[in-house]
Formats: sequence, structure tokens, C-alpha cells
Amino acid sequence: MNMWIPTEHEKYGVVLASFRGTVQHGLPLEIGDTVQILEKCEGWYRGCILKNPNAKGIFPCNYIHLKNAHIKNKGQFETVVPTEDSVITEMTSTLRDWGAMWKQLFVKNEGDLFHRLWHVMNEILDLRRQVLVGHLTHDRMRDVKQHITARLDWGNEQLGLDLVPRREFSMVDPDEISVTELYRLMEHRHRKKETPTPVSTHHMFVHLKSLMSSNLGEELEVFFFIYDSRENKPLSERFFVKLNKNGLPKFPEKTERQCTLFVDLGSGDLRKDVYIVVHIIRIGRMGAGEKKNTCNVQYRRPFGCAVVSIADLLTADSKDDHLLKVYACNTESDWSQTHDNIIKKVNSRYNLSGSNTGLAVALQLLHGDIEQLRREYMVLFARGVSITKKLGFSDVIMPGEMRNDLYITLEKGEFEKGGKSVARNVEVTAYALDVDGQILKGFVAVGSGEPGGDEYHTFVLYHNNSPRWAELIKLPIPVDMFRGSHVRFEFRHCSTKDKGEKKLFGFSFVPLMQEDGRTLPDGTHELIVHKCEENANLQDCARYLKLPFSKSNLPGNNQTVKGTKESLWITSFLCSTKLTQNGDMLDLLKWRAHPERITESLSKLKEIDGSEIVKFLQDTLDTLFGILDESSQKYALKVFDSLVHIINLLQDSKFQHFKPVMDTYIEGHFAGALSYRDLIKVLKWYVDRIIEADRQEHIQQVLKATEYIFKYIIQSRRLFALATGGQSEEEFRCCMHELFMSIRFFLSQESKGSRPITQTQAVFLQQFPAVYGELLKLFTVREVAAFVRETLGSLPTTSQADCPLEAVKLHCITKTVESQIYINPESRCILLPVVLRLLQAHLQEQRDLVMCAHILTCMLSLLKKDDAEPTVSEEVDLIVESVLAVLLRTILEVANRPQPAGPTLRPQVQDVTGEFVSCLLALLRHMKDRHYQQLLQRFTSKDDLRDFLLHIFTVFRILIRPEMFPKDWAVMKLVTNNIIITTVLYLSDALRKNFLSDKFDYKVWDSYFCLSVIFINQPCLQLETFSASKRKKILEKYGDMRVMMGCEIFSMWQNLGEHKLNFIPAMIGPFLEVTLVPQPDLRNVMIPIFHDMMDWEQRRSGNFKQVEAKLIDKLDSLLSEGKGDETYRELFNSILLKKIERETWRESGISLIATVTRLMERLLDYRDCMKLGEVDGKKIGCTVSLLNFYKTELNKEEMYIRYIHKLYDLHLKAQNYTEASYTLLLYDELLEWSERPLREFLSYPMQSEWQRKEYLHLTIIQNFDRGKCWENGIILCRELADQYESYYDYRNLSKMRMMEASFYDKIMDQQRLEPEFFRVGFYGKKFPFFLRNKEFVCRGHDYERLEAFQQRMLNEFPHAIAMQHANQPDQTIYQAEAQYLQIYAVTPIPDSQDVLQRDGVPDNIKSFYKVNHIWRFRYDRPFHKGTKDKENEFKSLWVERTTLTIVQSLPGISRWFEVERKELVEVSPLENAIEVIENKNLQLRTLITQCQTRQMQNINPLTMCLNGVIDAAVNGGLARYQEAFFVKDYVVNHPEDGDKIGRLRELMFEQAHILEFGLTVHEKFVPQDMRPLHKKLVDQFHLMKSSLGIQEFPAYVRASPIHFTNGSPRAGRNSAPNIMSPEGGARVVSRRSPLSYPAVNRYSSSSLSSQASNEVSNITGQSESSDEVFNMQPSPSTSSLSSNHSASPNVTSSAPSSARGSPQLSDKQKHSRENCLSPKERPCSAIYPNPLDPTQRPVPHPAGDASLPRSDPNISTPDKVVKPAPSSWSLDMPLSDFNGKGPPVPPRPAYTGSPAKTTRSQSPVMTSRSPQKISAPPFTPSPTECQTTGLVSNSPVLSGSYSSGISSLSRCSVSEASGTENTPTDHALPNSASSGSDELIRRENKTPPPYSIHERNNPRRQVPLPPSLSIPPSIDAPPIPPKPHQIRRQNTEPRRPDQFPRPRPLPRKVSQL
Repeated sequence: MNMWIPTEHEKYGVVLASFRGTVQHGLPLEIGDTVQILEKCEGWYRGCILKNPNAKGIFPCNYIHLKNAHIKNKGQFETVVPTEDSVITEMTSTLRDWGAMWKQLFVKNEGDLFHRLWHVMNEILDLRRQVLVGHLTHDRMRDVKQHITARLDWGNEQLGLDLVPRREFSMVDPDEISVTELYRLMEHRHRKKETPTPVSTHHMFVHLKSLMSSNLGEELEVFFFIYDSRENKPLSERFFVKLNKNGLPKFPEKTERQCTLFVDLGSGDLRKDVYIVVHIIRIGRMGAGEKKNTCNVQYRRPFGCAVVSIADLLTADSKDDHLLKVYACNTESDWSQTHDNIIKKVNSRYNLSGSNTGLAVALQLLHGDIEQLRREYMVLFARGVSITKKLGFSDVIMPGEMRNDLYITLEKGEFEKGGKSVARNVEVTAYALDVDGQILKGFVAVGSGEPGGDEYHTFVLYHNNSPRWAELIKLPIPVDMFRGSHVRFEFRHCSTKDKGEKKLFGFSFVPLMQEDGRTLPDGTHELIVHKCEENANLQDCARYLKLPFSKSNLPGNNQTVKGTKESLWITSFLCSTKLTQNGDMLDLLKWRAHPERITESLSKLKEIDGSEIVKFLQDTLDTLFGILDESSQKYALKVFDSLVHIINLLQDSKFQHFKPVMDTYIEGHFAGALSYRDLIKVLKWYVDRIIEADRQEHIQQVLKATEYIFKYIIQSRRLFALATGGQSEEEFRCCMHELFMSIRFFLSQESKGSRPITQTQAVFLQQFPAVYGELLKLFTVREVAAFVRETLGSLPTTSQADCPLEAVKLHCITKTVESQIYINPESRCILLPVVLRLLQAHLQEQRDLVMCAHILTCMLSLLKKDDAEPTVSEEVDLIVESVLAVLLRTILEVANRPQPAGPTLRPQVQDVTGEFVSCLLALLRHMKDRHYQQLLQRFTSKDDLRDFLLHIFTVFRILIRPEMFPKDWAVMKLVTNNIIITTVLYLSDALRKNFLSDKFDYKVWDSYFCLSVIFINQPCLQLETFSASKRKKILEKYGDMRVMMGCEIFSMWQNLGEHKLNFIPAMIGPFLEVTLVPQPDLRNVMIPIFHDMMDWEQRRSGNFKQVEAKLIDKLDSLLSEGKGDETYRELFNSILLKKIERETWRESGISLIATVTRLMERLLDYRDCMKLGEVDGKKIGCTVSLLNFYKTELNKEEMYIRYIHKLYDLHLKAQNYTEASYTLLLYDELLEWSERPLREFLSYPMQSEWQRKEYLHLTIIQNFDRGKCWENGIILCRELADQYESYYDYRNLSKMRMMEASFYDKIMDQQRLEPEFFRVGFYGKKFPFFLRNKEFVCRGHDYERLEAFQQRMLNEFPHAIAMQHANQPDQTIYQAEAQYLQIYAVTPIPDSQDVLQRDGVPDNIKSFYKVNHIWRFRYDRPFHKGTKDKENEFKSLWVERTTLTIVQSLPGISRWFEVERKELVEVSPLENAIEVIENKNLQLRTLITQCQTRQMQNINPLTMCLNGVIDAAVNGGLARYQEAFFVKDYVVNHPEDGDKIGRLRELMFEQAHILEFGLTVHEKFVPQDMRPLHKKLVDQFHLMKSSLGIQEFPAYVRASPIHFTNGSPRAGRNSAPNIMSPEGGARVVSRRSPLSYPAVNRYSSSSLSSQASNEVSNITGQSESSDEVFNMQPSPSTSSLSSNHSASPNVTSSAPSSARGSPQLSDKQKHSRENCLSPKERPCSAIYPNPLDPTQRPVPHPAGDASLPRSDPNISTPDKVVKPAPSSWSLDMPLSDFNGKGPPVPPRPAYTGSPAKTTRSQSPVMTSRSPQKISAPPFTPSPTECQTTGLVSNSPVLSGSYSSGISSLSRCSVSEASGTENTPTDHALPNSASSGSDELIRRENKTPPPYSIHERNNPRRQVPLPPSLSIPPSIDAPPIPPKPHQIRRQNTEPRRPDQFPRPRPLPRKVSQL
């Protein structure tokens, strides 16, 4: 068996092909992966992928391409680093990182960056291939690497990745260089990225395309030049292009003749008054319109001119072609000034040469050095481009530059007529001739585009004897041909006759060099025109060269020539590096010829122009040293001064590039071996004179030249020593020592009196460091260091802060530490003390910090990290002792200094801070144990040590600020943190030793802990947020520094002992923040500290309330910032529970941990929900859960109110205005109508409590209005109106009354939709905590049916599975790691039955109470029990009825509320039949009443209902009930159902009676075309009666008011049999009745799917075409996700509770309870008045024979007859009684006089009153007394949006209603009218922030109760409303049916916020 053998060299490779890893232990590989190989066996490798080293496996050898690699930590934990070019390594890793991010860009739809990055990645891959091939030259490789790194940096910047420090294109290891050097590299790259260096050199690229004109036909010459209109002179040579007759370039194949580059433009040339000027000359006949003749002579004639400003090109798109307009001059004689006239816009002198004439030119401004342009625009230079130079030298003259150009401008001429009648047509021809009179071939250049010619012809001006040309030509004649050369100008008259001949009539000439060697001087020359004939012989130039050439050179007696009028004016300008026009320079250079002029020549040297001197620099220096060698005694001082002048001349920026020329001269050409003696002597003479000299200027000039004077001294001495074998060495050294003694003496002097020498000292110090290198050529390093130390040490120590010498001192120190003598360790130890002394003095005074930082940086960058030499350790010790303390103080002051206003100063301050920080880090990095020990030993007292620790901890906190370094400086940040943690580990030991037990110092320990916490929480250390590759690199290099610091915190905490109490509770928040860092090891270390805190707090206080309070306060803010996770919650819980197992306070500890854990659950759910985009039910439900938790369990009022506002915000965003109102009410009810001042809170200003409550009221009213919940708004309007009335604010009172009235109008006039309700079950562990395994009832949106709601829920929970049944799920579903949704529709059970049952109440009022203030909901499921009778299924058809009770009524602060209780009962077939018939009877009564009172516009609903009932009865509807329940077998087998059978019989008779009356009404209103149908219904009704065996109705039926005195059937108002009560089995729960027929379609989407359901429909008389859907209940017979309805409609009348009795409290007990409550115990509500107790409810009417049969089987038949009271709202009342009557709710409260009177009992029988004076139906409890109801908006505009939420609210005190069906009506809050609400704000008009609240269940302190919210028993209303402080509401609480008592919370104070 073969063994796996560890590999020796095969360690690293790249995958060539993908490997699936299907073999056992196989490792799947993707092509391109890099693998680390560990072992090998028979063609297989075992190893891991580098990107996931934890996964190891085997793979084939032939899939891997091996590469060389370097192995680190060889063995089990070895790592491999490929030994390839570092740029290649970086490219590979970077491209891998980019790859993943690149895909994310596509996902995020960032298309632009996606495509740009794709191109860059491809480009980098291509360049990588080139580098890998290795065929590139060294220079090309350098360029490619530079290009690669530029692209990598660009991509990193675009993707927000880290800045990579590089040196020579390679990444730098931060461990290999000093921190100061690392900072410099980062800063350099950062600045390079941010601010490109400004360019001072610019170039203009010109490309002539064509000339477009309609009148061409002749060849053209185009001249471009740059023109300065301010100086009226050209700045450049001319660029010359020839065009053919079509206006196109004559030589298109030669691009250099069409393109040029105007080079060397300075930044000052890019201004508005600098132009590109174009002159166009045509070549042809004299006149442009002349007819063609036999003459072939052609002339150069003016054509046009164009100009364009260079400034315009700076803003225009440089790539666009420019079409320049071409102008012609009006007068030919002005041609030379045409461009000036165009620039100055002298329109009278030029015009357009043609409407369509234009010059097409490409113009582009390029920036940078010409060599840089050659690299960047290689194509441009490769195809050819001519260079057009600037006239004269550029701003900077380069030493190697060779030019010898003479520019001559032919300005103008003055000629005579010559005997002709008209002026001449003059043409000038120019020739350049050599000394022999031969024409110089090719040396007459017209422009840069064309090659030079032999001659030049000017253009011809027609008939002009005074022509002006202003044409420039260049004569590039070589220097050796210059002497003896001259230029000749020949003048010819151009005849326009047929022959067209040119006749010579004169000439002029000018020599180029004078006899003394000087060239033609620059300037204008007036040349003499010598007359000659055509046949004159000018070939022999010797004949005319003897003649005078210029009128200025004529002798005074030659008046003949002077008087002639003919002249030629030219301007010459020489640009030469070899020739001079200066005579003084020539005299100096030829000093041997005239020795007597030496003194004069040396004196005049200073007057010669610098450009002349640098041209002859070497010759001049040779001259000076030659004079010195021959006559040193006589001329030494003069030569020395001349040398100083030349040296200082080179300091000028224009000539600074000639310094290398002088250096070269000194090294290679200088031969003055004896000069050093004279130079030393003169220099010492000057230094010695400094103190006595009155004027220091000349001496300062001498000292400025110190560097080069020493260079000459040293070089001269070397030459002498070389020539003599080192003679006179001692003499030389002695002279040098004497010189330095003189220097030290003058430096040590202080300024006194009127001879300040400080400036002179500063000048010397500036030059002194440059001498070091020269001295090292002749002296040892230590000798030079001694010179420097003694010289710097001689400086005066005391000087003024503003003295310029101080800055120069630092500059000198800077140059010193940068010099070779400081870099050498041997001399550094000599210089270090003096450098540190000067540096320390400046740092202490905070002066010149930039220079100080630079000096420190240079010093510390020389220290190597791992240098173990003793000298290095001593240097570190010396630096620490001198500057560490002052460096810390400096950083503190600089970092905390306020930033200056000027933007230019900020970077400087930032640079200083960064440099000082890098210096501190470098110093700390070099400190070892010994240094720390010595540092701590130097502190003589504890106070000094304490101050030091505080300083360094504070500085460390500054260093880890996010703004300390730029965001992408991750490398620098990691180095900083590594140094900080190392230092902290050293210093923590000192902290333990010196500041514990009796020497405990809280401030130091607190600073330490704060630093540690901030350190751990730094973003740059959160490794979880980094990519895997970056995380791996950091862990390999530094480890996880957070864990290291966490362990140190724990260790230090354990050492504190009893001093821990000083940090409780202050450090709870910071430590909690640390534990929230997602690092398991750190959490395991830090969480136990909380147990320790609890233990110590328990010892001190006996509890740990402080710990609990602080934990809770901090958790909310920390988790909302995104910290913490579910793992942390579980870890927190488990670790602390384990820790407290054996503690005596275990129970209270468990309680605390449980509370905190539950809070974390809710906060985490809240945070997860808030990450979603849209507002949905999860967000709202989660917020509700959280605010309830803060109120009920934590009693944190401020947090509670904050979350109220957050919930309010969510509702407003989702347009849930009703829910928003209920939410804001929670805050409103915490306030009272008092003048107590409230502080500024959230967006509320500082104001009184009254003002804030008024503002909240107005906001709530407005939102109730927007949510169409006007009934609730009316109540708040009344309360606010009472307040206004009490303050006699009648203006606002009037507005409030009008708003209240408008709400009544809206109730009556506007339509409101009735929402559906749905039961939703959330099962499975994947749901959020507040939903998990809970059931909720949700109020749907407008128009939202079951299918739409189901789809919405599945969209909100996309991973949920919809359950297809309504059965209760089992435990497997509850515990599943999934999400299950169970959804079906439920029917609301209204509590306000008295309103719904009351006759005459309009439907749009009833509709509000049917779907508002709902606590209970019902769901019916039909099933068969026992054997199913196929003939009559009703015998076995049972109904399973589920009643759900929710924690708060809907609508409320959420659309969702949790199901609190479920009741499941079974309804027998007989009871079901009773319910069906009862509901159908009620429906018939309603429709008949509506028809009678003309509320029904169309009789069709009544027709269809009658048809459905009668037709179904005929076909066996009621007969089926007879067959099922009236047979003898059933009666015998069910003797207990006797009463129910009787009740069913009564209902059947009653239905027949109602149908008979309905047919009577129908006959009255039926249209003519429906008469046949009516007749059919009558016939079928008789058949129905006969089938039922009815001959005539019983007496109680005949006597019933259904026979009507007013023709109106009376709706039953008393309860149906209480068959669902605990006493009687199943309890019938009321369900709303339909408002009008159009509502039948409400459930049209739902139908029974079973056969039984269809049969039930037939039996009950519901036809599918009419009313079969009216009262159907949801049925899950097929699926819980489809709306199926039960066969038994359940709309039932509820009798008043006094008629039914209460199983909870008797009437007497209730009265006693109410009377015993003190005002303080009575909770009041700002919106819900206290409901009436049973004695205050409407009393049943006395029995009488005129009543309809009631539906309570528990009372005998005589008792069921109730006589209606006149005040009842019933169908029995005459129509006249309805006129003018308003709806019963909400009523205006009656005045009670005093609160005590409101509790008296009422008589069992109410007196007769008008409907308006009937007591208002009672209200449901407010959130103060119980949990508030849910919220929902009924506005049609909200149908497109939704907001559902689920509340898992804790229980609060709710009083119980009697155990009857009739629960008091809730009144919810409306909104302010949109038109007037804003005007009602009397003190504050600031819009409040959105709010959200849940419930308030605490008793309130005594407050005046607005009478609008009380329900007084008194009958008569007072004349005016009562004052709020005169009345208090009763504290009666309604009880929900069958509800167990809830605990009442403890009293609480009113909100202080």
C-alpha cells in the first residue's frame, strides 16, 4: 500500500482544468484556482484551495500547473507565497477580488461602471500576458508596469477598495519599512490621486484641413502664428502651408506639412489677448478678377485674414474642428494691420471675403513637457508633425539647447515714383550670402511647415510706393558661416502690362556680424536703398559691401545719402546660444589682448545680461580663474566678486538649469590648483568684516554663494594635492579651521543696535548644509560631524519667536538630517544631541511644526525595525527621552486646534498631524522592554506618570478616529492599531502596579477602558465586513486584535476588585457595545463581565436596577445601528444563565436576563423589518410589539413615546390615516389640559402641556377626517370645543363647531366601504418572534377580497407555504424550520347591536358600527354528524362555529391584532335552522322597510329576495325543515328540543306573515312589466302556505304590528335564543345585516362547495341569482385560502343586557361598584367616554299583545310580547315620526352639574323622549383602561396601498362587560376637517412629527373631564356647555363578552414629554 508523502518542492500550482471531485475525499476545483499542495501519492496531490484553506482534499497531478513558491512557517501551518513578480501577484489577487464585485455591479444596475471595469480588467489581463511572456525590453517593461499599477489603482478607487502603498510599482510590506516612510508613500499616492500637479508648459496643436471658398482658382499660402495683441508683436515663428487651387493641402501625403505644434507656451500666454492669426496669400495675377492673358508671371497677393483667441480653446471641446471666418481688408495698404483691426473690431477697415469662405482647422491645447507628449501622443508624432518654435528663448533655458536663428522682419519701404505717373508695384526679394558672395542654399525659411529656400519674395501691393509687409523670415545660418555673411534685398517693379516683367530698380544689404565679432544688434534698422539698373552686376558683392548699408551708420558729412527718401526698414532679432551682441562680454573674454581693461571688464560683468553670461559660462569661468592665477594679489577681490555674481546668477529660476553645467565644469574643466588659498582668504576676510559692516547686502550675496565657493576651494585643493602629492595639508586644515572659527564667531553674535546680523546669519545657515558633501571629500565623517555640531551649537539659544533665524535654524537642521553625514551611523551619534535640542525647543513653543514634523520623520525613517545594534537602541532611548512627551502634547494640541477658515490651510494642518502621528508610531514601534522600563523609571512622582498615561491614552483615541486617515488607508490603520495594542499591553502593567488599591485613580482607569472599547469597535478592525482574501491577509499578519484587546480588558477588570463599583453603571454601555461585535471569542470573553457587574451591584444595593436600566437604554440605540444578531442573543442568555446558577440572587438575575433577551428579540425583529423597502404589516406589527414591550414590561415612557412616533410615521407613509390617529392618541392621552411647561422633545418645541395637547388633537382630527372616521373625530371636536369655551376662545370654538357639523354632513353624504376581515395563522420557526406560531385577525384594505389578501401576504412572506385547510396545525408544523400561512375570511361580530337594531337609523350610520370597534369574529364550518340522510341532509347538518376574540378592537393602532381567545362550539341542525330563518326574516323586514320609506331607488332587490324565499319554499325549502324536525321520530328522540321546535314553527309562521305583507308592499311599487312575475309570486305564496298547512295566522301573528298601522314591518330588537352561552350550549353571535341590496355582492366570490351547502341554500330560500350570498359564513370545506361560507347565516338581534341578565354582576352590584369609585380611580379617556352600565342602557319595553314574537326560547310566550315604547327607533313607528330626527350616535352630552350626580341609577322603564334625547350608546373602553383598538383606513384612495400589522400586546386592565351579546358601541376618533384644521392651531403652527402609540392602561391623576365624553343620565340639556373643570366622567368600564378580568396596572404619572 502506497503512502502519502509530504512534498518538498511541489508546493504551489494553478488549476488547468475543472475537477468535480467525485472521487472519495476529492476536492472540487475550478479552472484558474490556486492550490497549496501538502502531500503526493501516485499521480494524486492532497492539498487545499488558497481561497478556502480549511477544505482539504485530493486531486489529480495532471490538472495542476506547478509554479515556484516561497514557503513560510514550514510544517503543519505553512503558507506559500509565489516567487513571481510582485506586480503579477498583485494583479492576480486584485482581479479575483474585482471579479466578485464586478458581478454585483450588474446586479445593482450600475451599468456604466460595470462596462468600464470590464474593459479595464481585459486590458490588465492583456498586459499581464505581455509581462509573463518576458519578451519586453527594460524600458517597455517599466512602462507596462506603470500602466498596470495605474489601472489597478483606478479600479480600487472606483470600487472603494484600499489604497496600495507602492515603491517602484511593487507593493510595499509595511513591516519592512518604517512607519514614517509608509506614511510618506501613502500620502504621496493619495495626493497624486487627489490633485494632479499643475503644468506650466503648454503647446498648441494646429492641423489645417481645407479652405472653403466659392472664388478660388489660384494656389494659396497660409501662415499661422501666435500674436500678442497687448504688446502688438508675434510670439512665435510662422507655420506655412501651401494649398492647391481647390483649397486643399498641396502635399496631402506629407502630414508634417499640414500639422504643427506651437511649443513652449507659458501659462502667461494662455490669456484672452493672445490669438492665433492666419494670413492667406494667393499666388496668381495682380488682380483677382483679371482676364487670363499671355503673361505667365505670378505674384504673391493678399487674400484674407482670420483670428481666434487661445482663451476660447480652453473652454471649447478640443476635439471639434473649428471653422474660422476669413476677412479681407478694404484698403490694400492696411493689409499688414488687418488682424489688429479684426481683434479691435474696427469694422470699417475689413469685411468678409465671402459669405461662404471659411478655414477648416483642428486646434487642440496640449499640456506638459514635450517628452511627455511624445509618450502620450505617439501616433501624432509618429505620422509627422512640424515644430514651430517660440520667438526667442523659452522661460527656462536648458544647457544643451543649441540655437542660432536670426529673425528678420521686413517692416516697410519708402520708394519714389521713378518717373512714372503712378506708384510702383514693389516686390522685395531677400537673399542670404556668405563671405564669398555665394547664395546660402536653403537658409531662408518662411515658416516651419515647408523646407527653407534660397530666396524669399514678399507679396506685392498694387500701386503703393510706401508698402508695409510685416513679413517674418528666419535665417538659421550656422555659427561658423556667420562671420562675413550678409543679407541682400532687391527691389523690383512688377509691371501689369502684357509682358508682366519685373524690373530691378534698387537694392539694400545688411552685414550679419560686425568687425569686432559682435552680431547685428537687435532692433529696427533703416537700410539705404541703393539705385541700380536691371542689368547691374550684383554678383560681385565686394563692390557694394564697401558702401554704407544703414542710415544710422553714415558719417555726419554724407548728407546726400541721408537726404534720400527711399529707405527699407527691417527688424532683426538674434536667438543664439553661441553668438553675442555684447561688447563688454567680448572684452572680458579677450582680456589678454587688453590687460589694462581687466578691472573695467570685471566691473562691467555685473551689467551684462544673464543670458549672455550663461551662453559663455565655461569661457567666462576660465577667464576669471586665469586672471586669478596670473594676478591674484591685484585682482583676487574683483575676481571673487565676479565669481559670486555668476554663482548667484544661477540661482535665478530662468538659469537654474545651468547649475549642472557649472558642476560639470568644476569636476571636468576647472584647473585652478592654487585658487583655494585666495578663495579661503577672501571668504574669511568677508566673514570677519560681518560684525563691523554697516551694510550687509554685499556680504549676504557672498554667503549665498557659499556652496559653490566651497566646491571651488575643495576641488582646487584636490587638484593641488594630486599635483604635489599632498603637500601643505596641515596648512590647508589650519586655514579651514580658522575659517570655521570665524564663522562660528559671527553665528554666535546676537543682533545689537543698528547692525542686525540675524539676516546674514540666516543666509549662511541656508547654504551651510550644502557644504557637508564637499567637506567629506577631504575630511573624515567624524571630522565633518564635529564641524557641523560646533557650528550649529554656536547659534544663540535665546531669540524672539518671530525672529526669521528660528525658521532658518530648522531648515538647516532639516538639511542636516537629510545629509550623508547624518545617515552614517558613525556621525549620527555626534549630531543627534544638538539636533534634538533644537527640535525640542521648537516643539515646546509650538513653532514651525511643519518643519519639526519633517525633521522627526527623517530621523525616524533611518531606524530599522529589527536593527539590534546598541547604537540604534541608544538613539531610540535618546529620542524617547527628548521628544516623546512633547510629541504627545503637540499631537493633542494640533488635533484639537480649531480648523482655520481658509481652505488652503487645512491640508497643511492635516499633513502636520499625520506626520507627527507617523513619527509617534515609528518611535513606539522601535521601543522595546528596556525602553519602556527606562521611560517609566524617569517619572519621579505618581502625578507625572498619571499625566503621561492620560496623554498617551488620549492621543491613542485620536489616532483611531475614523477621520485620522483617509478611508482607503487600511494598511496604515492596521499598522497603527498593531502599535497601539502593543503599547497598551506594556502600559497596562504600569497601570496595575501604580493605580490600584489605595492609589486607585478613576480617571486613568476610565481613560484606559474608553480607549479599549473604541479600539475594538473601529470599522477597520471589523474583519467580518472584509472579503475573504483581505481577512486572511490581516489574520496572518496581525491576528484578530479585537480579541487580544478584549482579553486585556477582562484581565484588567478582574484586577479592579471592589473598585469595579466605580464603573457601574458607566461602563455597561461601552462593554455592551464591545460584546455586540460579531466575534465569538470576544463575546465569550466579555459577556461574563455583566455577571460580575450584577454581582457587585447586588452587594452594594441589594439589587441591580442600575445594570438593568443601563442595559435596556443602550440596547435600543446599539441594535438600531445594526449591531448584534440572533446568535448574540442566544449567547448572552446562555452565558449569563450559566454564570448565575449558584448565586443567591438567581431568581432576580433570571428575570433580568429574560427581560433583556426578550427586548433583544423584539429589537432584532424591528431592525430586520425596517430594512425592507415598503411599509408593510411586518414593520407596523413589529413596531407595535416593541412599543408595547417598552410600556408594559419596561415602563420606559420616553422610549415608548419615541416608538409611538415611529409607528405614526409608518402609518402616514402607508396612508393608514385612521390607524395613525389611534396611534397618536396614545401620546395625546398621556397629556392633560394644564399649563405645565414641557421641554423640547423630538420635533416638538418647548411649550405648555395645553398647547401640545391642542396641537395633537388637531392633528388627530385631521387624520380621522382623512381616514373617513368622522364619528371619532366628532368626539375630539367636542372635547376641544369645550376647552375653547372654557377659555372663551369663541373664534376657535366657532371653527370647531363648524368642523363638527361638517363631519355630520360627511357621515350622511359620503360613501364608506366596509372592509373584509381575515384570520391569519403564522406557523413555523422561521417567522419573526412577534409572529411566530400566533394567530391574528387582519382588517383588509378597501376592495380587498380573500384572494387579493392571500396574494399580498405571500408577497410579504415570499418563502411562506400556504396551508390548504382550516384545521388546527399539529406540533410538527409549529416546530418546523419553515414558514406556513393559514388564511381564511372571518365575519365581524359588532358590539353596537342597539344602534344596528334601532329602527330608522340610516344605513350609512349603521355601516360604521358594523365594522368598527370589533373585538370578536366568527367562522362557521358545516359538517355532517352521524349518518347522512341523502333525502334530507339537514337532519345531520351541524355547524362548527369558531369565535375569535382579539386583544384589541379593530380598527386600532394596527391593522392586525393577535387572537386572544378562541371558542369552539357546535350548532345543532335545529339551532342552525332557527338561525337561518331568523336572519332571512330580518333581511326581509329591512328590504320592506327600505321600500316603504322610499330609501330604495329600485325594487329589484325586494323582488329577488321574495322570489328566492317563496320559490325555494315551494321547491321544498321550509318543507325540508318540517320533514326534518316536525316529525314524530325527532320529537320523541329529542324531547329537550321542544321549545326550539316551537320557536322554529313560530319563525316559519312569522316568515309567511312577513312574505304576505311584503307581497302587498311589492304590489304597490312593482313596475308594470314585472306584474306577471308578481302574480306568479302570489300564486306560489299560496302554494307555500298550503304546503306549510297554514290556513290562517295565529293570534299573536295577526295582532302583530306587521299588519301595520303605518304599513311598516317591525324589525325584531330582542336577542335570539342565547344558544351559545355557557348555560345553554352553543351561543348565537350576532352578525351584521346587509345595508342595502347592492351589498350582496360583497361575498359573491365565496360559495359553498359541498352538496350540503347547495341544499342548504335551496332550503333557506336563497337563490344564487339573488340573496344566496347575503349572510354566508366562511367555510373551509375545500380550502382555507378560498372564501367558503357556512350554510347558516348568523345575523341576530341582541336584546339589551337588562333583558337578558348578566352572569357577571347584578344591576345592584354594578351600581354599588360605580358609586364606590372615587374620581381618581376612574380612568378617563380623551376619546372613549365611559360606557353605561346595564342600568343606564335602554330598558326593554313593557310587554303587550301588539309586539312581534321575540326569539328567546328561555322565556314563555306571553313574556315574549313586548310593547314598543314611543321613543324606540323601530319599524313600527309612523313615517312622520322619523322626520327631522337625527341618528342616535354620537349624541351631544347633557349637563350633569357635578360628577357625583352621574352615578345615580335609572328607573327600569325609561320615560318617553324624543329620539334626539335618547342616551348615547355606550362606548368601548379607551386605551387608558384597556388595550386600544386597531386602526384601519376606509378611504377609497387607500385601496391601492396597504399596511397590516400584528400586535402581540401584553395584557392591560380592561373591565368586563356583562356576559351578554350586546356589547357597548365604540366611538373612534375622526380627523380635523381639511379646510379648517390649520386655522385652529392657536399657539403653535408647527406640524408634529409622525407618531405611533399603542395602549395606555394606567390610571390617570385627577383631571377635568370634558363633558363631551361623559354619558349623563339627566334628561334636560343645559343652556350652555359645561366647563371642563366642573365635570368628570364616570368610571364605568364595559366588559367584553365572556372575558375574564384583566389585571389593572399600577397608577403612573402623566407624561413629562
